[in-house]
Amino acid sequence: MNLNSLLQTFSTVDFQNDLIEWFSKEQRDLPWRKDQDPYKVWVSEIMLQQTKVDTVIPYFNSFIEQFPNIESLANAEEERVLKAWEGLGYYSRARNLQAAVREVHEVYRGVVPNNVKDISSLKGVGPYTTGAILSIAYGIPEPAVDGNVMRVLSRILLIREDIAKPKTRKIFEEVIREIISKENPSFFNQGLMELGAIVCTPTSPSCLLCPVREHCRAFHEGEQNELPVKTKKKSTKQVNLVAGVFFDEKGNVLVQQRPENGLLAKLWEFPTVERVVELETPKQQLQRFMLEENGINVEVEDYICDIQHVFSHLVWNINVYVGKVNGTFENSTIKAVSREKQELLPFPVSHQNIWKEVQKYK
Repeated sequence: MNLNSLLQTFSTVDFQNDLIEWFSKEQRDLPWRKDQDPYKVWVSEIMLQQTKVDTVIPYFNSFIEQFPNIESLANAEEERVLKAWEGLGYYSRARNLQAAVREVHEVYRGVVPNNVKDISSLKGVGPYTTGAILSIAYGIPEPAVDGNVMRVLSRILLIREDIAKPKTRKIFEEVIREIISKENPSFFNQGLMELGAIVCTPTSPSCLLCPVREHCRAFHEGEQNELPVKTKKKSTKQVNLVAGVFFDEKGNVLVQQRPENGLLAKLWEFPTVERVVELETPKQQLQRFMLEENGINVEVEDYICDIQHVFSHLVWNINVYVGKVNGTFENSTIKAVSREKQELLPFPVSHQNIWKEVQKYK
């Protein structure tokens, strides 16, 4: 794509002024906007990946209350960090954030780097987060391109490249390098993000309320609902599981920790097995899993509910049962913990929901 021809008739300065003026007047009152602390900007941007603003606000406030600065997060136990993240999902974000913060604490003396080379080398800090931190916290004109921004600029500049393709992001980064405000890159980037969040939405964009409508080529061509071009993902994989909430004679509940790597790494859950044996009922398979694979004699008593949890790439369909442990056991992966201890452990949302249903049953 030829940038010169794309931007030849585009009034860059007027666009910058209209966008920044709108953002300065209309920006939402969000907790991470109260100051430009690089650490808080960083935490907010990581939380906002794949997660809606309204969901993030209480998590951000609680997280900053527990870990108000680089040092406190760097020195915290990982399990405490995961517990603070519990319910936000995509837990690798929390682990990567803490690993990167520890590096900042040790290598950069607690100061978040203010250049592309150093900050982009930190774990979990990709091009978007790099651009967001540098522009918002340090006033450096660096692109911050995510899906929102690509959608907005696809419409404004009538760009018909498929935004689902990784190489397309480079096009938008090059465009922003040309049109970003050098005087106020913070409000420029945040303005694009805000525009995509509340005006230039994926469906039914509010064009009549748009502060940069006169610059928008898609609006003038009547193509705003056809852009951006985005190929659909393949259908998500369905995974059928059966989970058991088992209590011992002391009232302790059995839990197991997920592996150190992979989906929901190191979070805790109730004993769960994938349903692969069609000749057995879920109840029979759960009982066999507990006895043959874990050496724990349980009595699977009652069916509680079905829980469905949707990830970006797969769906969990979980049959949930409650039961009791017969006798004692020794197992390296499954532990019996008190209710008090259980409340301190980080659980994925699906198993938090399981526990809520069990509480209703009991």
